[in-house]
Amino acid sequence: MIPDPVTLAIPLFVALIIGEVLWARSRRPEAYESRDTATSLFIGLGSTAVGAITGGALAAMLFWAHASTPLNIGWVWWAWPLCFVLDDFAYYLFHRSAHRVRWFWASHVNHHSSQHYNLSTALRQSWTGFFAASFIFRLPLAFAGFEPAMIIACGGINLIYQFWIHTESVGRMPRWFEAIMNTPSHHRVHHAINPRYLDRNYAGVFIIWDRMFGTFTPEDDSDRIRYGIVNQLGTFNIVKAVFHEWSAIAKDVWRAPWRHKLSYLWREPGWSHDGSRETSDMIRARWERERLD
Repeated sequence: MIPDPVTLAIPLFVALIIGEVLWARSRRPEAYESRDTATSLFIGLGSTAVGAITGGALAAMLFWAHASTPLNIGWVWWAWPLCFVLDDFAYYLFHRSAHRVRWFWASHVNHHSSQHYNLSTALRQSWTGFFAASFIFRLPLAFAGFEPAMIIACGGINLIYQFWIHTESVGRMPRWFEAIMNTPSHHRVHHAINPRYLDRNYAGVFIIWDRMFGTFTPEDDSDRIRYGIVNQLGTFNIVKAVFHEWSAIAKDVWRAPWRHKLSYLWREPGWSHDGSRETSDMIRARWERERLD
């Protein structure tokens, strides 16, 4: 069995966070807030614990899918880069769905709940991803004949790559790099709540997916980025950070007329049957109108 690359990378994560904290003390002290950082660390620990519990079930599903198909790519050398690229595309599809479908957003929102943007923010990973069935986006790779252990390893490497882009300590990268790869600049846009940036730059490793499918927006230095979620959490309570959207969904489904109940699960975040709230598309459209007036 291939070792979990994320577990192996934990010492590197810790070292980079310490390095960024030291950098922030003299260059950008507002980048870190002790309570916010503690919340991120505890959410990260919880996510690791949940992953240890559900990881076996995920692996079992991948092995089941791999055993159910006549396709078998095996361990040939070219399978690794192909699996990595296709896994990253699967991540793009998942990530886009996680912002456009409220059921998946409920699992993903805690990653965006910090109003600070630093390496500790990257640790705010989901506790409820398995419950939300986010694993369905990787099952097609196993059905296509890729080895389950290879898929898991590529997914881990993808997650490791995404760690370093959660920072304000790195500005623009060379143009050729920014054209292909996801970077701190691109991902700052993704975490922003400025209307022009909402629901953009879903990439994991390769920004080419956003460029191909029309979801790319570059960072604009004239529009200072604000982080968090549209309706800010307003607390450092870990349980609320992790579960608040699930609780909100339950309340909306309970109160909604029968014909609208399922829509509160599958429509975009912010949707309401009576139009009393705004989706990200509505917020961006309003901003465009105000900008043109």
